[in-house]
Amino acid sequence: MEEVYNNYKNAVIQSGDPKAKEIVLSNMIALLDRVFLDVTDPFVFQPHHKAKREPFDYYVFGQNYIRPLVDLKNSYVGNMPLFIEMEEKLKQGHNIILMSNHQTEADPAIIALLLETRIPYIAESMTYVAGDRVITDPLSKPFSIGRNLICVYSKKHMLDDPALIEMKRNANIRALKEMAMLLRSGSQIVWIAPSGGRDRPDPHTGEWAPAPFDTSSVDNMRRLVEHSGPPGHVYPLAILCHDIMPPPLKVEKEIGEKRIISFHGAGISVAPALSFSETTATSENPEKAKELFSKALYDSVTEQYNVLKSAIHGKKGFEASTPVVSLSQPWK
Repeated sequence: MEEVYNNYKNAVIQSGDPKAKEIVLSNMIALLDRVFLDVTDPFVFQPHHKAKREPFDYYVFGQNYIRPLVDLKNSYVGNMPLFIEMEEKLKQGHNIILMSNHQTEADPAIIALLLETRIPYIAESMTYVAGDRVITDPLSKPFSIGRNLICVYSKKHMLDDPALIEMKRNANIRALKEMAMLLRSGSQIVWIAPSGGRDRPDPHTGEWAPAPFDTSSVDNMRRLVEHSGPPGHVYPLAILCHDIMPPPLKVEKEIGEKRIISFHGAGISVAPALSFSETTATSENPEKAKELFSKALYDSVTEQYNVLKSAIHGKKGFEASTPVVSLSQPWK
C-alpha cells in the first residue's frame, strides 16, 4: 500500500495540477478506507454484479481515482459518431457487444472517462465481462464494485489450481446463463476481451500490440447475442492506456502484483459493427467461418490501435487520423 501511495502521488504530481497534493490525499484516503473495509468484511460478487452506487458511490470513487492520471491533452477518441450511434441503438432496445483488447486494471474507468462528457449513459451503463482476479485482489475489488460485471474465470488461470477446476467451470456456466438473461432484456452494452487477459509487450522488441483473440470466446459471445431475441451488434473496440497502469510483464498466478502508475495520454476507438453472415459469406466450413470472423474483429482492433499509438506515442495527435479512424477530443 505504501508503494501504491508513492507511485500514485508521483503520477498525480507529474500532471502539474496545482491541487495535486489534496487530490492524492483525498483519493488515497478513500481507497485505503475501502480496502480496509473489505478486508474486515469481504464483499462477495454474484455472477452478475450490478454497480454499487449507494450508500457509497463506488463508480464515482473509481472515476475520481483514475481521472488525475489521464493526460486529456494527449488523449483521443476514434470515431465518436459510432459511439453516439450505439447510444441510439441501445435506446431502441438493441444489444451492443464491444470486442476489445484489454490493457490495464483501469480500462473500465478510462473508457468511461473518455466518453462521460458526451455520452454519460454509455459510460455508466456498460457491463464488463471480468476475470476472477479483479474480484479477488484486495486493491482491485473497490474499483470492481463500482462496475456492472459478469464474473468469469479466465482460461489463462483455469488450471492454476487443479482442485478448483470443476468449481471454476461451474461458475462460468452460471455466468453464461446470467449473460443470456441479461441480453434477453435488451438495451445492454457489454464489453469483453476475447484474448482472456491483458496485452503484454513483445519480450524481444518491447512493443505493445493487442493480444490475439480466442476464437471460441468470440463465437460464444456472438451466438449468445444472436439467440437473445433483441437485435444485436458486434463492434471492434481498441484501447491504448498501458502506460497509466502497466500489467506485470508475464501472467502471474499469485494475487498482489506490483502497481506501477503514471500520468499519460490514453485512447479508445471503435469501428463499424461487423456482421457474421457478411464477413463469412465466402466460407463454407463452419469452423473456418468462426476463425474468419474472429480474425476480422482482431484485425480491426489492431488497425485502430495503431492509429491511437501513432497519435499518442508517435505524438502525431489529430494528424494520425485515417479514412478508417477519425480522432477527436469530445471533452472539449
